[in-house]
Formats: sequence, C-alpha cells, structure tokens
Amino acid sequence: MKEELALNPNKVVAYLGKPAKEFTKADIVRYITENGIRMVNFMYPAGDGRLKTLNFVINNAAYLDAILTCGERVDGSSLFPFIEAGSSDLYVVPRFATAFHDPFADIPTLSLLCSFFNKDGEPLASSPRYTLLKACECFKQVTGMEFEAMGELEYYVIAPDTAMFPATDQKGYHESAPFAKFNDFRTECMAYIAQAGGQIKYGHSEVGNFTLDELVYEQNEIEFLPTAALDAADQLMVAKWIIRNLAFKYGYEVTFAPKITAGKAGSGLHIHMRIVKDGKNMMLENGALSEVARKAIAGMMELAPSITAFGNTNPTSYFRLVPHQEAPTNICWGDRNRSVLVRVPLGWTANSNMSRIANPLEPETHYDTSNKQTVEMRSPDGSADLYQLIAGLAVACRYGFELENALEIAERTYVNVNIHKAENAAKLEQLAQLPDSCAASADALERQREFFERHGVFSPAMIDGVLKSLRSYNDRTLRSDIEGKPEEMLSLVHRYFNCG
Repeated sequence: MKEELALNPNKVVAYLGKPAKEFTKADIVRYITENGIRMVNFMYPAGDGRLKTLNFVINNAAYLDAILTCGERVDGSSLFPFIEAGSSDLYVVPRFATAFHDPFADIPTLSLLCSFFNKDGEPLASSPRYTLLKACECFKQVTGMEFEAMGELEYYVIAPDTAMFPATDQKGYHESAPFAKFNDFRTECMAYIAQAGGQIKYGHSEVGNFTLDELVYEQNEIEFLPTAALDAADQLMVAKWIIRNLAFKYGYEVTFAPKITAGKAGSGLHIHMRIVKDGKNMMLENGALSEVARKAIAGMMELAPSITAFGNTNPTSYFRLVPHQEAPTNICWGDRNRSVLVRVPLGWTANSNMSRIANPLEPETHYDTSNKQTVEMRSPDGSADLYQLIAGLAVACRYGFELENALEIAERTYVNVNIHKAENAAKLEQLAQLPDSCAASADALERQREFFERHGVFSPAMIDGVLKSLRSYNDRTLRSDIEGKPEEMLSLVHRYFNCG
C-alpha cells in the first residue's frame, strides 16, 4: 500500500503512507511534528458559497491536541443568513481526512476542512454539507445504492492582452499554446488541487475566448473524476479557493460567474452523477442505459425547476439560461445532445478495440469501461452552493425511485434531436421550461419544497433562507427589462463577478 501511495500528489497521504480516509488525529499530529508545520488552518463553507479560514499558531502539543479534538467556536450569524444572532454560537470541528499542506502559505501550514455543530454538540441541521450527508444517506436507505458525483469547473481568466498569437473569437475549445495564454496557469492550478486531495480527470481551454477593452478573456475547465458526493463537493470547494489564490499571486482576474458579457460563452458547473452498488456502476445494463439511470433521470425531470434554486442563485444565472445556446432552457434529456438539460455523455460501449486500432502493436484488451458512464446535469453554474446543489440532485435522483411512473416520465421527456431547429418545434412545445429568474426559481422551490424536506434532508430553515435570498433580487422581469441595454448588463456582471 505504501509503495502505491508514494506518488500520491497529496503530501500528507504520501508521507503517512495511508489513504486520506484512514487518517487519525495521531496521524495529523505526526505529520505536523515531523514536517515542521507551524500553523493549522480550519476551513469551512459559508452562506456565500466561499471557504472561510480560521488560523491557529501551534503553541504546544497540548494546544494542538485541544484544537484537533474540540474544534473552536465561530459566529454562525456572520456565516449564514438563516442563523439568528441570539443563538449564533457554532462549533467547527476538523475532519482529518481532508488535511492538506497549504501550497500558498509562507509559514508551513496544514489546512483541514471542518464540519459545523450546534450548541448541543449535534451536527448543524441547516449546514449545507450536513444536508448533503443526509441526502446521500437517504438515497442509500431508499435505493440500497450509493450516489456519486463529479463537477466540471468552468472559469474565465482575465489579463492584459499581449496581442501576440490572438485566439479565434469563441473558438477556444481545447486550444494549445500560444493561442491559449493560460494553459500553464491551469496546469499549475491542477497540480495544487491534486496536492489538496482533488481527483482530477483532465483540464483544457474552453470555447469562450475574446478580447475586450485591451483585456484577454480566456475560458478554461477542470473536470473531476466521479467519487462519493460529499468528497466531490469538498474537492470543488477547495479547487475554487486554489484557482482564486493562484490568480491573485499572478495578478490575474478569475471569475466563475455564469455570464460575463453578452454574446459570449457563459460558464456552467455541469454535475455528472452515477449510481453504484457494491463497487459496480449501475448506469448501464447490457451496454445500454439502465432502468436505474432512467429512474434517476425521471426524478431530475420532475424536480428540475426547483434545482435551479440551488444551482443558479443570482440574476446573471438566467442570462446564461437562454434559448438557442448550449446552456439548457427546456426540461428534457438525451444522448450526447448538448441542447438538453440532462445529457447522457458518449460512453465506451462500442464493440471495438480502439486502442489496438490506433496502436496495431498492442495485444487484444478487454478493459471494463462501464464505470465511466454518467449522466450530466447541465443547468447549474458557478453561483451554486455546491453542497445544496449536489444534495438537491441526490434528492431528485432518489425521488425517481419513489415515482410509480418514473420510466414513463423518462420516456416522455427524452429527445434525440436538436429541439431548437424549426422542424422540431412540435417536440419543443411539449417540453416544460426552466425558470427564467431567481424569482421564478423561488416559486418553483416553494411549490416543490416538500420533496427536499422529506425524510428530514433539507431543513425548513434552509429552504426559507434560500427562498428569501432568491426573492431579494426582485428580478422577475429583469431579463426582458434590460434586453438591448449592454451597459446595464455589464453593471450586473460586475456586481456578481465574484459569486460563489
């Protein structure tokens, strides 16, 4: 095992020679003692979707043991809008499995993600991460299977234009240097994310690529591997923190905002999901999409309107979700079709040994590719609360198994054509639409909140907080109000530039 972990990019894993999930307090103390660590950081997500940090100097062994064992008090009312100041004391307690060596700290520092507990020492019911934990546990209780996820993290890097090797406008997909200017920045981000425990699939430049006011805007993407849903959310949280910190170091601007200017590609946060039982991916059956997968898709079709309440949380989200672009507006699903809400990506189900065809000297192989199959929700964006969003998707997929007519719903909402083409207008008319504003998303969540609160997954206080936040924008007619007014659109973009 130690030899296998020796090349793990996470320095703590490599040094201790054990998987992160097996870390104990004694392991953390040993790493700190033997590697000259002088500070410990507690990190935890707040209501604005960003990681917060509490710094500790290691005074002595007894103090280190105290903070690792007992955690520390924080003011919950300053972290979450749904917590009253009169009962705001919360505890943050570190999770040892999340430990990583801070790549940005000049003083050797170990960082750990934390869980929230209330005054009675119980998990905070309205904590976004605890909500995701409850959603995953409930999914397993109902289905007997595990819910896994991974994200596609899209973002723009913005820096002064060099005017050398200009990229083709809106043609940046998988571009190489020197036409792509920030490949080295992205790969450095990927290396740091991996050091922090992130399981990365790959990275590449994305479609969005343009210059404006002597600045170059380049869209990039880092995609992760499927893992337990809780770990997937943790990895995305840390990844956003790392990308922003490295951008600050180099003097770049970075934004995960869903839309940064009219007529250019917006940034999404596509979430892929798979359902696993006893280590086997249940999304395929005899080379085709399984009944398990179609039931999960049916649940997402039914609860899609309210999922936007967690995945599209500010007014600019709905300037990305407009017709006739790659971002979805209709509640439907399909195979390899980027105009749909839930996409079934191309799988490795062809009965062809592609590796041998590409490399004739290779022997015949029988690699099991079924684990690669996922389904992809395409509506969320970087404004999302990651834990609430993935919890909402777990609830929706579980709901599909509670529906008696799930397979009929899946059949009715399936499309295998581009629904925006004129010849498919009749099919388009049969499909429900996603909300077009925060206000409309709040209405959808209000109508469907019982499904998220069922089994005690989402707390009523959390749902109330989400509704209050969405309605505070008063944006019901905003999209039509500022149509053709680029200055007002730009003002909105600036206001929500650092969302999530």
